[in-house]
Amino acid sequence: MWERTLQDLIRGLRANKKDESKFISKAVDEIRNEIKSDDMELKAAAVLKLTYLDMLGYDMGWASFHVVEVMSSSRAHLKSVGYLAAVQSFDQETDVLMLTTNLLKKDLSSTPADVAVTLNGLAHIVTPDLARDLSPELIAMLNHSRPNIRKRAILALYKVFVKNPETAKHARTRLEEKLEDPDPGVVAATVNVLCELARHNPTDYLSLAPQLFHLLTTSSNNWMLIKIIKLFGSLCPHEPRLVKKLQPPITDLISTTQAISLLYECVHTCIIGGMLQGLNGNSLARLCASKLAAFIEDADQNLKYIALSAMTKIAPSHPHLVAEYQDTILASVNDQDISIRMRALDLVSAMVDRDNLQSIVQQVLSHLVPEKSSLALPTAAQSLAQATAPTTRPFLSPSQSPAYRLVLCQRILTMCSQSTYENVTNFEWYISVLVDLAHIANVDVGAEIRDQLVDVVGRVKAVRRYAVRLMYQLISDDTRLRNAHDEGSCSEVLWAAAWVCGEYCDELAEPHKLLPYLLQPEVSNLAPEIIAVYIQAATKIFGSWAASVAQRWEDDDLLDVKNVVEQLTSRLSELVSNPHIDVQERAANSLQLFRFIQADLDAHRPKPPITPGFPTDPEVLSPEPRFPKSLYLIEPLSSTYELNPVATSAQASVPIPEGLDLDAWIVPPPQEIIADQPPDRKKKLKKGKGKEVGESKVKGLKQKKKEEVESVEYGDALAPAEPEIETPEEKAERARRKAERLAQLRDDPYYIGTDVPKPPEEDIDTIPVVYLEGMPSLAGPSTQGLPALKTPSQTFSTTSFVIDREGEMPEGAVVSMPASGPVSRQGTPVAGANYEPIPARLSAFPPYEVPDDDVRTSTPEPIKVTRPKKKGTGKKKRTPTVANS
Repeated sequence: MWERTLQDLIRGLRANKKDESKFISKAVDEIRNEIKSDDMELKAAAVLKLTYLDMLGYDMGWASFHVVEVMSSSRAHLKSVGYLAAVQSFDQETDVLMLTTNLLKKDLSSTPADVAVTLNGLAHIVTPDLARDLSPELIAMLNHSRPNIRKRAILALYKVFVKNPETAKHARTRLEEKLEDPDPGVVAATVNVLCELARHNPTDYLSLAPQLFHLLTTSSNNWMLIKIIKLFGSLCPHEPRLVKKLQPPITDLISTTQAISLLYECVHTCIIGGMLQGLNGNSLARLCASKLAAFIEDADQNLKYIALSAMTKIAPSHPHLVAEYQDTILASVNDQDISIRMRALDLVSAMVDRDNLQSIVQQVLSHLVPEKSSLALPTAAQSLAQATAPTTRPFLSPSQSPAYRLVLCQRILTMCSQSTYENVTNFEWYISVLVDLAHIANVDVGAEIRDQLVDVVGRVKAVRRYAVRLMYQLISDDTRLRNAHDEGSCSEVLWAAAWVCGEYCDELAEPHKLLPYLLQPEVSNLAPEIIAVYIQAATKIFGSWAASVAQRWEDDDLLDVKNVVEQLTSRLSELVSNPHIDVQERAANSLQLFRFIQADLDAHRPKPPITPGFPTDPEVLSPEPRFPKSLYLIEPLSSTYELNPVATSAQASVPIPEGLDLDAWIVPPPQEIIADQPPDRKKKLKKGKGKEVGESKVKGLKQKKKEEVESVEYGDALAPAEPEIETPEEKAERARRKAERLAQLRDDPYYIGTDVPKPPEEDIDTIPVVYLEGMPSLAGPSTQGLPALKTPSQTFSTTSFVIDREGEMPEGAVVSMPASGPVSRQGTPVAGANYEPIPARLSAFPPYEVPDDDVRTSTPEPIKVTRPKKKGTGKKKRTPTVANS
């Protein structure tokens, strides 16, 4: 009979690619017949072919027992085939593994060749039971005379430790002795195992530090040195004295080694082991940074990636060293590999400080600027060449990817705004950066830019004039208005522009010239929330301009003011019909104000000038002003208070008024009423009279119900009734009946209990209300003149900017330390607890004035309202007993 070998099977697979499944099905049938043979050579060949098919994805679990048979062969080359098949196909759930315990013990005591094959296979198929049963043989094999057996036994022991951790206690001493083995391969295997074990519990292996340090300074095996350095990286956080001891040898290795893998592992261990601190640490950090910078310039993308990742960990402690290689790092921001670009951005964000922020942001911004070649139209020859060339995927620059552009924009905003703009020294520059970013971003970051524009202008007073100048240009830009609905247009910046111009309109030289831009018909294409701010800004700007016109009023100004009011009224009349409710409401409110002003302007009559020496009309000498008084109608509405940033802890710093108990109910919750049914009292009726008594009772109930309905219809007066006094006997009887009822319900299997406590609902009535008396004067400083604004200069101001990082706090508020006493359900300290008392009055509001004789120490009982009894009923009404639960 002719059998196929493994080579024949492979050739057949290559020759039958069109009908591979049919060929494999036929081959498996042949293997099933061969594997049942008594010839061990034929059985082993069949197992070998099954192993190859298993690599291709065909299951061979049905042949597990035959694999064990081949493993038990006395011939070494057949035994190796059996162990190879076991490694390939066995798992932790294979049933026949329980039959291999004695086989493995026998093979571990056989010839060195069999022992080597058995150790190799055991490391892959070991189970918790096999680890427990074979651990004595493996521990004894650590003293084998052959180094290759000792090395294999050490590596197999690691898998035994993983499956049965109890074995490590017995093998720990023998394993540590192998660090002094004369064979370097055995020592390397031991270090490898110890490194893996120390990752889980480093403190157990601190006693090995002297032996490992000796190997670090004497060994020349790079792979073993890598493992030793990794092991020391795990031990250093638990033994600080190792840091000073390891700095000299690791510095020497970094300076002398040519192995890149060893060099990176040394640098990584220095970072995670805390070796970059102190005087020696600074020199070591400089050496590490220089080596990593060389990696970044390497052509190998893997080296570049790991160098950027490692340098990101150095930046927090030594940012000045990383900043020396700023250009090298920024060159990676435009790398073709997205992972390298992201790591470079992480590093750029980590090394930012006050000195290099502007240069870094400008270089990152340059990556967002579209390339000139992408903007220029191709020539006729280029178009013809592109049409005739074969279709290829166009090259996409990294900066053209929308996702990457979004990340770049967000990183710029994060770098500048971190720690409340700690690294920004010139806020005029930062305002211009935000405006430039809105122009070139081409991604949806308009909301973030809007928030930062408003925040910066609110916090830095010195930048408001420059910001108003730039916002004026944004609003007057028709291109941005037309492209407001395009994706990535950042139209939200117009919200900030209108808000800034409206809030700080006194910085405008000619405010009335901005009004047509705010209410032009194209504004309707904007988002509703932007239109609402446009209306608000237009109203504020007109109010400021009208007040300034009134200060220098001339009769010739009347026509100009009328024209402006007429334009605003006409445009607002159209916006009143806007479907968005906020736009509609603001337009309607502003329209009413302008109609009032328009009526006042129409009724205004210019007064003749006063000529000295001539009689003057008494009407001219009246105290009435020469200008229309309605010009001052709007300006006080928005300029009474100065808008300042609010501190993050302002709300928490508002103290609890004295005498306010947040735990006391303002309105007591309704009591649960459980009415007890009165006991049935059967009245003995005489024969022949029961029907009359029953009918009279029904008639009486109907009459009573009719009287009650009439009393409600005609509005009988309700009067408080005197509370009924319950005797102790009645209280005891009510409590007894309630306990009996609850006991019956508790034993009832069909009753669902309701004794689970419900979470307290928030009650808005518990919010304290204070009087706004004693507040500072509402009159703001008067503006005598408006400074003129020139065209923006190319250079930024050298003014020292002061930023309000803390924000505004309530007057008289003091931030108190958290109390250590008990806390109530509202999160306030419980009254009467032993903790540091809060000052009596921390608020700017005056305390309540309560007369001494009207102090209430507790919540009054609720008034019980009942309907008065009707006179002349002749019968006493029986009131059912009410049980308070």
